[in-house]
Amino acid sequence: MHTAMTPDAIARWQFAATTIYHYLFVPLTISLAGLTAGLETAWVRTRQEKYFHATRFWGKLFLINMVMGVVTGLVQEFQFGMNWSAYSRYVGDVFGVPLSMEAIVAFFFESTFIGLWMFGWDRLPRRLHLFCIWMVSLGTVLSAYFIVAANSWMQHPVGYRMDHGRPRLTSFSEVLLQPTAVFAALHALTAAFVTGGALVTGIAAWHLWRARRTQARGGVAEAGRIGVMRTSLRVGLGVLAVAGFATVLDADALGKLMIDQQPLKMAVGEGLWNTAANAPFSLFAVPDVAGHRNSVGIDVPHVLSFLAHGNPHTPVTGINDAAAAMAARYGGAAGDYLPDVPLEYWSYRFMITFGMASVAIGVAGLWLTRNRRWIAPDFVTRPDEVPHLMLTKHRALGPALTTWAWRAAVWPLGFPLIANSFGWIFTETGRQPWVVYGLMRTSDAVSPGVSAGEMLTTLIGFTFLYGILAVIEVRLMVKYATAGPRLDEQPPRRDPRLRGPSSAEDDDKILTFAY
Repeated sequence: MHTAMTPDAIARWQFAATTIYHYLFVPLTISLAGLTAGLETAWVRTRQEKYFHATRFWGKLFLINMVMGVVTGLVQEFQFGMNWSAYSRYVGDVFGVPLSMEAIVAFFFESTFIGLWMFGWDRLPRRLHLFCIWMVSLGTVLSAYFIVAANSWMQHPVGYRMDHGRPRLTSFSEVLLQPTAVFAALHALTAAFVTGGALVTGIAAWHLWRARRTQARGGVAEAGRIGVMRTSLRVGLGVLAVAGFATVLDADALGKLMIDQQPLKMAVGEGLWNTAANAPFSLFAVPDVAGHRNSVGIDVPHVLSFLAHGNPHTPVTGINDAAAAMAARYGGAAGDYLPDVPLEYWSYRFMITFGMASVAIGVAGLWLTRNRRWIAPDFVTRPDEVPHLMLTKHRALGPALTTWAWRAAVWPLGFPLIANSFGWIFTETGRQPWVVYGLMRTSDAVSPGVSAGEMLTTLIGFTFLYGILAVIEVRLMVKYATAGPRLDEQPPRRDPRLRGPSSAEDDDKILTFAY
C-alpha cells in the first residue's frame, strides 16, 4: 500500500482513474459495433425496415461511445511517457510492439471504415456498406486483442531474453499467442458482449415499459417503434445469455491459468490464507491481514479445489505460502508481496456478483419472452382508427410481478460496467508489487524527473476534464437513447450503383460519368 502523497502513489492513482474511466467505453464500443453489424446484416438479407431502424438507432449510440473511447484512450499512451518513463525505457522493446500494432493495424480499420460507414448510406452499395461496419467491428476486436496481449505480457512475460538488464523481444508470436493473452482476450471480448447485450436489453425494456404505461393510460403506442424495440430486446437478451455463458467458460479457463502463474493473486481473491487440500470457496469474509486469517468467513467446502484443479481433494496454495515463496525467490519479507487484501477480495466478489446477476437476468428474460409471450404484439383498431399496440402480460405472471420483471430488465444497464471495473481492479492490483511480473516493481517504473506536485496537478486536471466528458457522454446517451429510433428515416430503396434519374429534371442533366 502506498498512501503517502509520493510520485509513486499519485502516478498509480492517475493511471487507475484514467484507465477505469476509459474502460467504461471500450466494451460498449466492441459490442455495439458487432451488434450494429449483425442488425445491418439482417436488414440487407431481409429488407425489413425494423432492422434498418434498429441499425441506425444502435449505430448512433455506438458512435458516441467510440468517440469517447478514442478521446479517453489517447491519455493512456501519453501517461507511459509522462509518469512511467522508467517503465517505458525498460520494456519498450517488447511492450511497444503490440501497442504499435494496435495503432497501425486495428485503428486503421476503425478510423477508415467508420467514415465510409457513417457517410456511405446513400452512396455505397448495400453489401459494401455492410462490409464497412464489419471491418469496423473487426478493428475493435483486433484493438482489444493487441492491448490485452500487451497487458498479458506484463502479467506473464514470455518471448524475450535479457540483454544488458533489459528484456529484448525474441518471439512476437509467443507474446501474441501465449495462453494468458488468448484466454484474457476471450474473457474481455465475451464480457464486452455481456455489456452490450445488457445495454440493448435495458434501453429496449425501458421503451417497451414506457409504451405499456402509455397504453394503460389510454394513450397510443407507436407500432413501428415498439416493433424495433421488441426485436432489440430479444437480440439483447440472447446476446446477454450466450455471451454470459461463454464468459463463465473462459473465466474458468483463465482462473485455472492464474492459479499456476500467479497463485498469490488468486489466493488473495479467494480469501484462502493457508494451503488446503479440500480448499473451500469463500462466500463472505472479513480479512484480518495482521493476523493472517479471516476474522469472519462463510465458506463452501471443497469447491475451490474442484474449481482450481477439477478435483475437490487437490491442494490449493494459500496466501501465506504463496507470499513466502515470492520472498524466497525475489528477496525481502513475505509481507512485501501482499497486495491490498480486502480490496482484492471484494473486487473479485463484486466482479462475479454483478456479472452473474446480468447473465441471470438475460436468461430469465429469454424464458419470459419465449414464443413472443409477455411482449407479444396484438394490433387492434381503436374507434378513431389509430393502430394501437397491446403489450400483453405473461399469463403466468401477476400484475405486480410483471411490473418488477420490466424494472429488472433495466437493471443490467449498469451491472456489467461495475463488473468490468472491478475485474480490472482485481487483475491489476493483484499483480502488485510488480508492474511486470517477476521483472520490474511498480515503484521502480515511475518517471524519476516528475515531482509529486506535477503529477498531482495532472491528476486534478484529468479528473476535471473527465468529469466534463462524463456529463457530455451521459447527456448524449440519455438524449438519443430515450428518443428512440427515428421512423421517418427511410432506407435506401435501391443499390446506388443502379439508381436511375428520379425526375424529368434529372433526365435533362448532362451525363458526366457513368459505369
